[in-house]
Amino acid sequence: MSAELPFHEPGRAWPPAPLIFERSRSGRRAGRPPRPDLPVPELPDGLRRKRPPRLPELSEPELVRHFTALADRTFGVDTGFYPLGSCTMKHNPRVHERLASLPGFRDLHPHQEDEAAQGALELMWRLQEILAEIAGLPAVTLQPAAGSQGELTGLMLMRAYFADRGEERDTIITADTAHGTNPASVTMAGYKLEKVETDARGNLDLDDLRGKVDERTAGLMLTNPSTLGLFDEGIEEVARIFHDAGALLYYDGANLNAVVGRSRPGDMGFDIVHYNLHKTFSQPHGGGGPGGGPVAVRDTIEPFLPVPRVVRDGDAFRLDSDHPKTIGRVRGFAGPFGVFVRSYAYMRAYGPALREMSETAVLNANYVLARLKDVYDLPYDRHCMHEFVLSARGLKREHGVTALDVAKRLMDYGIHPPTIYFPLVVPEALMIEPTETEPKERLDEFVDAMRAIAREAAESPDVLHEAPHGRPVRRLDEVRAAKQPVVRYSFDDDPALVG
Repeated sequence: MSAELPFHEPGRAWPPAPLIFERSRSGRRAGRPPRPDLPVPELPDGLRRKRPPRLPELSEPELVRHFTALADRTFGVDTGFYPLGSCTMKHNPRVHERLASLPGFRDLHPHQEDEAAQGALELMWRLQEILAEIAGLPAVTLQPAAGSQGELTGLMLMRAYFADRGEERDTIITADTAHGTNPASVTMAGYKLEKVETDARGNLDLDDLRGKVDERTAGLMLTNPSTLGLFDEGIEEVARIFHDAGALLYYDGANLNAVVGRSRPGDMGFDIVHYNLHKTFSQPHGGGGPGGGPVAVRDTIEPFLPVPRVVRDGDAFRLDSDHPKTIGRVRGFAGPFGVFVRSYAYMRAYGPALREMSETAVLNANYVLARLKDVYDLPYDRHCMHEFVLSARGLKREHGVTALDVAKRLMDYGIHPPTIYFPLVVPEALMIEPTETEPKERLDEFVDAMRAIAREAAESPDVLHEAPHGRPVRRLDEVRAAKQPVVRYSFDDDPALVG
């Protein structure tokens, strides 16, 4: 084991972490809420509980210790390097949390009349304007709650656009490197899915593409740069193929962190773009949310955008629902407002220098790639954008060490594993995204760890097969966990909690 590397904790003994229900003892309290002098509501018998809910009962010190112990076991971007490819796990400045918590933002009711919410509406309008400039498209909706809902919204806009023109188109084309949400969104929107191959340079295969685009094609869903971390060299020709067939181009904004201020999807030929505010623009994400997936469109698609929309009348701002061709709401109210505050603050903090975010992310990725491509297989030998894909297929062939083994072993070095086994077109894939957050010292530590793991694969592969060694949880049976998940606690097996 390579103990010389920083953050390495071989054999650290982690104390047991019982469930909060296992800590519970009847009659203990962490506090008592006030009892308001209100009448007890009458409930129909069918809605009444047969017995009180089984809630954990702990003293306040035990409650604090429980959650502190859990936090100590949790790895996040505030704990260490988090190169999770395609997820853009960057630092989230704490000042944005303070801004989102200002009483005028935090306490604003979603039913507040427009006249009394001018500051919030102005922030949303200005955020729309910035997003429109970044995409190179004129109209934006902030409603979608995440990138996946942004995808579905974009496809619903396609469907409304073609229906308004009296055209029957039923197929969406995606790349074979597409995010899994793309085909899922295509299916949910009622379209058929057609995949296009990747060529030897990592671009869309134009010959394959030309053979699949016809009068039944509604559009293309594409990430550019792709999940291979490569900018598509034929994007102008791709746009020409679809537009000549009367189809539309949808831009999956998952990898927008690579190109902000450098190139605009609208200029590439895309007609619909979604952004991930929880990736590119610093809204914290992970663990289920919250997220934000605004969508920008060309003027020909603008009539179909969701309502309400934030519009400006002179010096006043309002929510406008008077759009007869709209697809309607895609979520309650006008969108995830706290996300808007954080993302707007992030953009304003950078100001005109926002492109430095992308430039630094691309520089970091190319630096790490240059230092690792002689140790791991490189499927596409090109300069990358903000992320890149290596392969552990050589380690597997020569030493029986898989991408999973590499990922598990990285945990022993205090580094979160990269995305593995994706995209599917690369066997034993390791998809690495440093983001602009990391200084050179952290990048060097990651490179040193990856190179040390490659040496360990040759010298003592069992160390990797059994990793991690110094984490709270050792190697799990992930197949069994997926097929036989234990998702609820059995109270009946614990005498202390029954009754």
